Amino acid sequence: MAKTKEEIINKESAQERLETYLRTVAHIGHVEISVTNFDQSLWFFTEVMGLVLTESDGDRAYLRAWQDFDDYTLVLRASNVSEVNRMGWRVSTEESLKLFEKQLKEMNIDFIWVAGGEKRALGDMIQFKSPAGFPVELYWEKELFVTDDPKLQSKLPSHPSKYSFRGVSPRRFDHVNMMVNDVKKEQEWWTDLLGIHHRYYIQNKEDVRLGSWLSRTNIAHEMALMRNSNQNGASFHHLAYYLDSPDELIRAANIMAENDIEIEWGPGKHGTSGAQFIYVFEPSGHRIEIWTGGFLIFSPDWEPIEWGSGIGQLGLEMWGSTPPETYFTYGVKIGE
Repeated sequence: MAKTKEEIINKESAQERLETYLRTVAHIGHVEISVTNFDQSLWFFTEVMGLVLTESDGDRAYLRAWQDFDDYTLVLRASNVSEVNRMGWRVSTEESLKLFEKQLKEMNIDFIWVAGGEKRALGDMIQFKSPAGFPVELYWEKELFVTDDPKLQSKLPSHPSKYSFRGVSPRRFDHVNMMVNDVKKEQEWWTDLLGIHHRYYIQNKEDVRLGSWLSRTNIAHEMALMRNSNQNGASFHHLAYYLDSPDELIRAANIMAENDIEIEWGPGKHGTSGAQFIYVFEPSGHRIEIWTGGFLIFSPDWEPIEWGSGIGQLGLEMWGSTPPETYFTYGVKIGE
């Protein structure tokens, strides 16, 4: 190695790079939402969506898709307000939590430690809020789903539970979407602090950021940020589940119609991600996306793709359908 390189890569800079590398999240882990109609929402997620109920404990229910390996990926809480209460991300290493603590102190961001065991299946965690107010929790330890129920046990070691054949039966929990006033500001914070890669974005004619899509894994996005057309603050837009194929998506649309579940938009196809989709509202007012397809990302030096205004509606919907106004204006509140 040349001497100049040795001078550049000194002990201090190497330590800084190591801390930055370790101070990242690994993947999105779960979402906790409050629902105003607990029984009907639980019916929707178990019977219509076909999620597996890990446990129901009083005013809480813990759910997962059939190939979610974790104990749960969705928590329902009974409430008089429908809102999002927490978005959980697993960090990259056991050391990451302490590095995040250090960084949060340097950035003067308020946070609290929650001891392991205080929340189901989770070890120690750090909780704080994003600039727009979204509640985040970072954790390393989380119990896996284990069952001795023969109705759930799969013969396949790669399947934590059987394909249920009930309702939609998505393979896995996929992503979340949030509405904010300033997409660019919020995206840069999530990328800079949590190391979540910026994958693609949309700019309008006035060069205003309309949307950004981010992921830490190789899927097209694990979280999305949309510009709130009302410009009245942040809200939670939707959570999404992944299906294996387009025929399953059409089946899901039929299941929704047969059970009087409102389909807001779709079936359609996003040009940005290449994913086919439908959006529905569960009984307590949360928007749920069911989708399939989408491109994968493997490049470590990926540069965000810009979708400019000249491309038209192809990014939003390739097949020509127009989303309803609610798609750009409606979201549920942010809770604690």
